[in-house]
Amino acid sequence: MEDHNGIRLTSHEKVCAERMSQLVKSIDEMKKEIKELRSDMSKGKGAINLLIIIGGVVGALVGFFNMDG
Repeated sequence: MEDHNGIRLTSHEKVCAERMSQLVKSIDEMKKEIKELRSDMSKGKGAINLLIIIGGVVGALVGFFNMDG
């Protein structure tokens, strides 16, 4: 009976080890995706800032050329 329990425990340990391996792999993939999302967000913020600056310059030029006097 004890020998049978040892076999069941070993089988259970293998299943748990495989699950842990899958979890670690999934976490690593999520970390990679999060890094990519952060990078994309940073690029988006840079593009928005550039558009704001260009809009400000265009607005200033339009205001300058539309001045009376």
